[in-house]
Amino acid sequence: MHERSDADWNSSVDLYEYQARDLFEKYDVPVLPGIVADTPEEVRAAAEKLGGVVVVKAQVKVGGRGKAGGVKVAKTPDEAEAAGRAILGLDIKGHTVKRVMVAGGARIAQEFYFSVMLDRSNRSYLSLASYEGGVEIEVLAVEKPDALARIAIDPNAGIDLDKAREIATAAKFPAELVEKVAPVFVKLYNVYKGEDATLVEVNPLVLTEEGDIIALDGKVSLDENADFRHPHHVELEDKDAADPLEAKAKANDLNYVKLDGEVGVIGNGAGLVMSTLDVVAYAGENHGNVKPANFLDIGGGASAEVMAAGLDVILGDPQVKSVFVNVFGGITACDAVAKGIVGALAELGSAANKPLVVRLDGNNVEEGRRILAEANHPLVTLAATMDEGADKAAELAHAAK
Repeated sequence: MHERSDADWNSSVDLYEYQARDLFEKYDVPVLPGIVADTPEEVRAAAEKLGGVVVVKAQVKVGGRGKAGGVKVAKTPDEAEAAGRAILGLDIKGHTVKRVMVAGGARIAQEFYFSVMLDRSNRSYLSLASYEGGVEIEVLAVEKPDALARIAIDPNAGIDLDKAREIATAAKFPAELVEKVAPVFVKLYNVYKGEDATLVEVNPLVLTEEGDIIALDGKVSLDENADFRHPHHVELEDKDAADPLEAKAKANDLNYVKLDGEVGVIGNGAGLVMSTLDVVAYAGENHGNVKPANFLDIGGGASAEVMAAGLDVILGDPQVKSVFVNVFGGITACDAVAKGIVGALAELGSAANKPLVVRLDGNNVEEGRRILAEANHPLVTLAATMDEGADKAAELAHAAK
């Protein structure tokens, strides 16, 4: 079956580290000064402005930067410029470094871990914390599960100072440190709640030799469904890195996620589309192991305009070899859906050049099927069931590979 989870369909945007740092500063979370730079010369200028030891850090939305050579300590502006030259353009797990952050240095005494996230399985929030930071949290969770505290957070109560102390104590912080880290936990939760985030993570949260607690590296994911409450979030989007098909879908208010397969999928309702992905993946095992090419939910409406926009996005993906339209007529009846498909194909004209398998069910299904049969479009094949439609779409995609 298809391996993506419900979490993958949550509409969220991951921030770069420098953006997370700026948000932390806005909520009075203690952070080091940081300046972004796009060229080695700008890195040098930033190092001169900050003075002293700096750290040049690749800005990519992927872990393992340090091991890949994407984080370098520089004691002088000359060293910083050389570090910038080495890091900019570096490929880190398929991500090309186009920007770095030059951060002030810190004399680290100890490293800790803290995060707060959306816990979908329990429909609540969850805080993870550990006195042992500076390591990959996934490794720690497996090798030393007792070192990682998992504390449920009531969304109505959040994290106040008492709850923060409870988290720190459960994470095995010694008593003298509990009082130091607890206020920072509260401020990090304020970021989570205030920005409608789905994740706020700090690894490492450090104790400096001077006795200060500092968020040294931050990861933040924001819920795009809450963007209407945060007009400034649009400034945080990385438009250069956005997939052009996803950008086109977003412009048309379509819920679209690109995958790596060959069968384009259109449905109405996230649950139906998720089920369709699984059925297509299963059917594909019998047809050259083809897989779903996307998640596309057109929602309750399936007018010619909406259908045309959806097909335009999917057909614009060169990986797509066939399209499976799987619609259950409810509020929007099947005859309206059928008219939408016929109208969309007419509107797209020669751009509609890949086979479509259409399965309709629900309200006015017979009339919908009649409309499609009468149109007799050479690209359209009607299917009676979801399994039949998925199998046919997989077969057509395999034949076109």
